[in-house]
Amino acid sequence: MIHFLFLAFTAVAVAVGFWACQPKAAEVKKPAKPVSEVVTPEWAKNAVIYEVNTRQFTTEGTFNAFAEHLPRLKELGVDILWFMPIFPIGELNRKGSLGSYYSVRDYKAVNPEFGTFEDFKNLVDKAHQLGFKVILDWVANHTSFDHQWATDHPEWYTRDEKGAIVSPFDWTDVADLKYDDNPALWDAMADALKFWVAEANIDGYRCDVAGMVPVAFWERARVELDAIKPVFMLAEDEGQRDLMKKAFDANYGWEFHHVMNQIAKGEKNAADVWSYFAKEDTLFAPTSYRMMMTSNHDENSWNGTEFERMGEGAKAFAVMSYTIPGFPMIYNGQEVGLNKRLLFFEKDTIVWTNPNEFTAFYSRLNQIKKANECLWNANNGGAMTMITTDKGGEVLSFTRTKNENRIITFINVTGAEQQVNLSDDTFSGSYTNLLTDEKYEIVKGQAITLPAWGYLVIK
Repeated sequence: MIHFLFLAFTAVAVAVGFWACQPKAAEVKKPAKPVSEVVTPEWAKNAVIYEVNTRQFTTEGTFNAFAEHLPRLKELGVDILWFMPIFPIGELNRKGSLGSYYSVRDYKAVNPEFGTFEDFKNLVDKAHQLGFKVILDWVANHTSFDHQWATDHPEWYTRDEKGAIVSPFDWTDVADLKYDDNPALWDAMADALKFWVAEANIDGYRCDVAGMVPVAFWERARVELDAIKPVFMLAEDEGQRDLMKKAFDANYGWEFHHVMNQIAKGEKNAADVWSYFAKEDTLFAPTSYRMMMTSNHDENSWNGTEFERMGEGAKAFAVMSYTIPGFPMIYNGQEVGLNKRLLFFEKDTIVWTNPNEFTAFYSRLNQIKKANECLWNANNGGAMTMITTDKGGEVLSFTRTKNENRIITFINVTGAEQQVNLSDDTFSGSYTNLLTDEKYEIVKGQAITLPAWGYLVIK
């Protein structure tokens, strides 16, 4: 829940100037809060998710080669390893020489380019030994055209007036599944989902275009998966709110991601962050997680790296995604400042540089996240409260508090230095800059100086 803290100014003339800069969030009327019946695993309460592109992660592009990076990722401080689809890729209508990970030919096998099923099981075991959780990217809306189902059960697919199986949208390498009036399809898909939890001991799924599959199917699947072990379910969706009632723990913060991109381009400002949360507060239950990210496989390959989209503000928006209410994500390579669009249908290995400023930056953000209860995920964390300043459009200023734990954050979302005057003296005092460990003093009557795209996270 977002609470707005409006503090009186000492002079009426100054107050008028300050108030003119603040968003009118108080005018938003909030209906009854949505409710979720999902029981999220305890281990997710302060988790950070890390997306793994197995094909591009190493020169070998295998599970065994990736396993060598587990100690490094443990040191980085991430918790949930999300593997993009690891299944055999269709050859019929394939795009590029290697094809799309999301064109699945067999739901119960692994892509031989990545290794064997035993290799994957061993990887999961090693990850668990180091304290990671593992989730798989699942594609329930469509298969490859040469999936065995297309031959054995063409009635499970959407077909045109001539009876030919069709693709969803312009995704010409995949065949659209038809869930209506096909209970056998529901059984087969649920069975495949259960296979990986039961046989490979994975901990849940990230579900591709989840909103294109019936909510009732996901609700059924969640019950059956939880009967094996408590799982974590992430929906690649934001518009289908019913998914969050009984099926999914988390969904994408797509809208907020686009807000950050627009702020970076000067099309929106800090006030729009408050508008977003005022709206979000009415849409989802407090227990539901929203995944916040500055990049992912789609954005990187099709819309550009965070440096292309956010420029010199990339770090500022990463700080934002870790300190606002949400569930932060790192896409492989971000932790070394990878500034390259990875090819989607071809081999394009990530160039891993030695640990650098980005490695230290993300490692510190992960440490801050874990050590401060107020920053934990969903209602495990604290409320976000506006700090009223004279730079409400230029600087995002807020506190988050949970029990006795309070973090104060200022993020300059412009390419110019900002002098920020607080409206209240109650914040005066000595703090620690959590990103540098340096002491920081807020002095009564003195402005806080933030460089272009600068940020300050203090405790």
